[in-house]
Amino acid sequence: MAVPAAFRDLAIPAIASPMFLASGPDLVVEVCRSGLVGTFPALNQRTSEGYAAWLTEIADRLAAAAESSERPIAPFGVNLIVHKSNPRLAADLELTVRNKVPLVITSLGAVRDVVDAVHSYGGLVFHDVVNARHARKAADAGVDGIIAVCAGAGGHAGTLSPFALVPEIASWFSGTIVLSGVLSTGRHIAAARMLGADMAYLGTRFLATRECLVSDAQKQMVVDAVADDIVYTPKISGVPANFLRQSLVAAGIDLDSLQHEGSLDMNNEAKAWKTVWSAGQGVGSVREVMPAAELCRRLVEEYRAAWSAGDRYAPASSASWTPAA
Repeated sequence: MAVPAAFRDLAIPAIASPMFLASGPDLVVEVCRSGLVGTFPALNQRTSEGYAAWLTEIADRLAAAAESSERPIAPFGVNLIVHKSNPRLAADLELTVRNKVPLVITSLGAVRDVVDAVHSYGGLVFHDVVNARHARKAADAGVDGIIAVCAGAGGHAGTLSPFALVPEIASWFSGTIVLSGVLSTGRHIAAARMLGADMAYLGTRFLATRECLVSDAQKQMVVDAVADDIVYTPKISGVPANFLRQSLVAAGIDLDSLQHEGSLDMNNEAKAWKTVWSAGQGVGSVREVMPAAELCRRLVEEYRAAWSAGDRYAPASSASWTPAA
């Protein structure tokens, strides 16, 4: 297990994942001020100029917070889509390097040149994957961390159980391993650590925060939903992803014919996801909309309580521990 030095002062080992059309400066700043890593997708700004403005705003607000805070302020990160259909990659990468963004999360392509560019100023690169084959490609590209996106995750999710994917990657990868998929509570974060992940990746839970950019209607749909309301389909964007059933119905999509249509095109992604809303199977753990700082405080308390409770079951040695009858 490996936790980067930049993350060793976190309140808990957790990242608020970069949610498409949902994560913005307010959410990132509140998460980082609370001691968790806050992130956002570069494409949540419609232009590279807008992306640059967000980078400046977030850096300035976190610097101001650090001056008055008694606890460490967590670093922030951005998500770059490394895919041929993303026309902004070169410009956004240049801005990322110029602003020395602490963490870059790459998706849909692990490219050595991108990793080298971020490493040139001392930044970290984590890459999200849905299987071990993609994880090996990411490792070959020199990434610092691998995000194992397992079954039930919001957005572009995989189908593998974390009990399969995390140990398999950990058997050969010495960098940071982050678990994604259905993580919504501090207890889930503790469980991710016990499974062998270094950090946890939470997205859906942060949809229901006041600072999230999505509409109140979408937040309420997340609060009202349960796991059975999540539909896994490639029909919306060309890549399999999880969506809220109620939003599919509202958009007039036939749930009986959710077959693959075309391939991923980032130019059409925003249009598709604006009316069809993504979430993960962890929606059942989301019961209210709250300020991001309050959610982070709750996650910290839950994590510490779960870790302490887990200690009661930890054997003094593997030879002496006997399960209860």
